[in-house]
Amino acid sequence: IAPPSIALVAAQEFDQFLIYLNDHLSDNGKNGDAYFQPLSQSEPSFPSERTAAFRAGLVLPVGQVGWRRLWIARNESDQIIGHIDLRAHAERFTEHRCLLGMGVDRGYRKISLGKRLIEHAEEWVQANELLEWIDLQVLSSNEKAIRLYERSGFEKIGETPDMFRIDGQSLSYTAMTKYLGKSGTGDA
Repeated sequence: IAPPSIALVAAQEFDQFLIYLNDHLSDNGKNGDAYFQPLSQSEPSFPSERTAAFRAGLVLPVGQVGWRRLWIARNESDQIIGHIDLRAHAERFTEHRCLLGMGVDRGYRKISLGKRLIEHAEEWVQANELLEWIDLQVLSSNEKAIRLYERSGFEKIGETPDMFRIDGQSLSYTAMTKYLGKSGTGDA
């Protein structure tokens, strides 16, 4: 079996990615599994306002407000089996940092694909002159994801208790970060 390929997604490929993403989100909080997105089970697709911003960010230069980059993993049948994206923070003066989001298809978990996707994104950040930090937020109940991030060198830097109330549940948010900088100005 060939290892999955990982490639940058161009804006014109976004609709195919969105089909995969909405299928992926249909597992959110189902069958006793942890929520991995702050979305209700009654709305199992990516919100339209976030879809438009995601798509628009793919063509913006890194450092510009709203930029985003997306990579997908494909199996040997060319099926999308995972993704990772990096995006700008909404706050001003954070051009040296980016936010990470990712997911792995239900049939391809526990084969180290998540680790490979993170390594791929980290290599891209290290090659980018502007970026030094990768930040992320993860629902605190998603212990499997937190373990993956910790094994990949991310540090927990805080938790917001009761951040979301979704489907009758209180869900907290854990913030994590990893310094990959080149300038030596980080506090890591």
